[in-house]
Amino acid sequence: MIKAKFGDRLDGWIHAALPFLFRRRIDPNFLTLLGLAISLVASVAFAGGWLRSGGVLILVGGFFDLVDGVVARHHGTSSTFGAFLDSTLDRLVDMLLLLGILMHFAVVDRPGGVLLSGVVLVASVMTSYAKARAERYVPDFGGGVLERGERVGLLAAGAILGFLVLALWIVAIGATITVIQRFLLARREMERLDAAARADAAEQGG
Repeated sequence: MIKAKFGDRLDGWIHAALPFLFRRRIDPNFLTLLGLAISLVASVAFAGGWLRSGGVLILVGGFFDLVDGVVARHHGTSSTFGAFLDSTLDRLVDMLLLLGILMHFAVVDRPGGVLLSGVVLVASVMTSYAKARAERYVPDFGGGVLERGERVGLLAAGAILGFLVLALWIVAIGATITVIQRFLLARREMERLDAAARADAAEQGG
């Protein structure tokens, strides 16, 4: 929702707020990998029980994930591989963070937290996978009540402010609803494409 609402404005805001990022050419793939490395440290922090530190590191890693595309567009270095790398590592970061949180609950012997973290992990992966598969057939596929930015932001806020379990519940419910929304949208759009293909075939056959 955030990306859909403010996506067109983010580049301008980042240029205005962080002009130093654009003074010299920076490899956007390096920024993507740096974000991954910081998120890996966040996962370790969660597993070790340093929840607030993990939450802060989520925000730092998310910063690099946010600006890599803006830097690439500014310098004209956007690439197909860069987009692939960014999208793929986003999925890896999601899984690493939730694995760290899951391990934390396992260490402190809270099976309910382990199960809840597992549900969030599955729902998050399914949300992203449904989008990736649908985009093979439906351009600009997305939407839903809880996209990746909201999920990561809620986890960071929950860890920093001390309501991680509540944040996990919100993400679990929101991500599950988003998966259902995307399945329904995919079915509608793909049935429309199939109907158009049949109509074209009928015209050509006639």
